[in-house]
Amino acid sequence: METALALEELGALFFGLGVLGRLAGRIGISPIPLYLLGGLAFGQGGLLPLAGIGGFTELASEVGVVLLLLLLGLEYSASDLVGGLKRSWLAGIVDMVLNATPGAVAALLLGWGPVGALAMAGVTWVSSSGIIAKVLSDLGRLGNRETPAVLSVLVMEDLAMALYLPITTAVLASLGFLAGLRTVGIALVLLVVVLVVALRFGGAVSAVVDSPTSEVFLLRVIGVALLVAGVASQLQVSAGVGAFLLGIAISEDTAENATRVLSPLRDLFAAVFFVVFGLNTDPREIPAVIPVALALAVVTTLTKIGAGWFAAHQSGVGSLGRWRAGVALVARGEFSIVIAGLALTSASIDPGFAPLATTYVLLMAVLGPVLARVVVPVHGALSGRRRAAA
Repeated sequence: METALALEELGALFFGLGVLGRLAGRIGISPIPLYLLGGLAFGQGGLLPLAGIGGFTELASEVGVVLLLLLLGLEYSASDLVGGLKRSWLAGIVDMVLNATPGAVAALLLGWGPVGALAMAGVTWVSSSGIIAKVLSDLGRLGNRETPAVLSVLVMEDLAMALYLPITTAVLASLGFLAGLRTVGIALVLLVVVLVVALRFGGAVSAVVDSPTSEVFLLRVIGVALLVAGVASQLQVSAGVGAFLLGIAISEDTAENATRVLSPLRDLFAAVFFVVFGLNTDPREIPAVIPVALALAVVTTLTKIGAGWFAAHQSGVGSLGRWRAGVALVARGEFSIVIAGLALTSASIDPGFAPLATTYVLLMAVLGPVLARVVVPVHGALSGRRRAAA
């Protein structure tokens, strides 16, 4: 009977995710907010708690994180990262300072201490690469002059996550100073080694997973990704960081094939990951954090627009392009939830963290695409009227 109940609940969960994904496509938003809402509805304190699938969903959500970050790494080559670092390091620092600070300050004001401040800073700092890429594609802006500036900020954020996640993992695990320093050192060494290997021996890494047969190729890629993620986790480095670094090390042709083969699986397990985060958040705690989430949403929308504006200005883009770059970066999503998911495993994090992170991501994942569609045309229309009046 337990197996039958688990199958029924899993079937209902996957079908429900399909309905939510279809609805998100119809109304033109990312499915992430709807997946989170679905988790809230069927988790603790929700409308109809699911009790029989906990073991599967927890493991599936971990696989979802690994696949999310693996495919993120596959989007970049080592030369892209090195080039982006040289071109956009200043814009990356400005972006970090402007957008990590509000989250850290909010956590300190709420009495969550340095650990809560570190975790909340990551939630408000990092934009959603997945949402932003889809919005730029939907709006036909991939060839725009400001788009390289937007992508360079995303590259800097993703590269920074390779260091931020191990640091946060060590802090949340309450490791001592020396153990934490060792974890950060391992992450730095891994990052340097991966970049060197990818630049000089990318073909050899790709040969390990490559195969002319799709079935064998899929099994090899997933197997190596899970092995690397497991080893990284054993070393107290985030499993997701291990998968991200593996993605960077795979050469371009193999990376394209891996992206094509893995994308449907990534979408499936990532959806489960977002639902599981919602399942672990009590919706009854959300009303109390709405004022803080709204305040953070307003502040970090402005700071992210400022960061994008600065990055585009550095690239010599005109005024309208700077606005487009700024609003394109507003959305938060997968990385914010990955960071919040890490925080959920720590006893040192306040129980209010999960509801605040969930509410904030819900707001920003919807607000970002809406602003990208609305604000820039309005700004352009106003500019046109001013020119006409002149």
